Amino acid sequence: MTESPWLLVLGANSDMAIATAKRYAQAGYNLYLASRNLEECQKNATDIGLRYQVETQALKFDAQDFESHAEFYAGLVVKPQGVVLAFGFMADQQAAQKEFALAKAMIDTNYAGAVSILEIIASDFEQRHSGFIVGISSVAGDRGRMSNYIYGSTKAAFSAYLAGLRHRLIKSNVTVLTVKPGFVATKMTADLDLPAKLTAQPEQVANAIFKAVENKKSTIYVKPIWRLIMLIIVHLPNFVFHKTKM
Repeated sequence: MTESPWLLVLGANSDMAIATAKRYAQAGYNLYLASRNLEECQKNATDIGLRYQVETQALKFDAQDFESHAEFYAGLVVKPQGVVLAFGFMADQQAAQKEFALAKAMIDTNYAGAVSILEIIASDFEQRHSGFIVGISSVAGDRGRMSNYIYGSTKAAFSAYLAGLRHRLIKSNVTVLTVKPGFVATKMTADLDLPAKLTAQPEQVANAIFKAVENKKSTIYVKPIWRLIMLIIVHLPNFVFHKTKM
């Protein structure tokens, strides 16, 4: 009898991460849920385990504690079949322009922390010639804009990293998926007036991820309209783009 595979979710307390964990639990995956907030993570792990009758473990993980990453992954008794990297940090653009510590926190979390842990995981998957890596990036990385260019630059770097990692691992039968959700209705955006047609629900993100991994996709925009929107923004000539306040 084949044992159920394990999924590692990094940044497991976000709404998108929880929805994705539930989607994989529905498919029979056991779950490692990892986050800085271990108490909250344990609550989610217990709930999902009982709800879907799968094994779950809550783990402490800090994206910025680079030195701990190798030990963290080595401590997983059963190595995962897949990983979903869902952690991220976005500070206010104006504040980050004035206080480099905020900019550095975004760089260290969204890019350096992601590279640190994923290189460790990628080496394991490469040796096993199997597995999948899902990185939740952002449409903000498609073109630098005055409203969020520091955050956007970290996501642009992350997307480029995932593309290179995909190129490296394709011969090892490892899928690397870049996810660009666009607007998502979460507890963090509850007070924002988001346009309904451009806003995904966490469950939509989860289903899109699951389907894309099954189909070995490279990059997805959760709501396809975002692909068109960003295509237009990316190709706006500078003399037009520089007149906007995006």
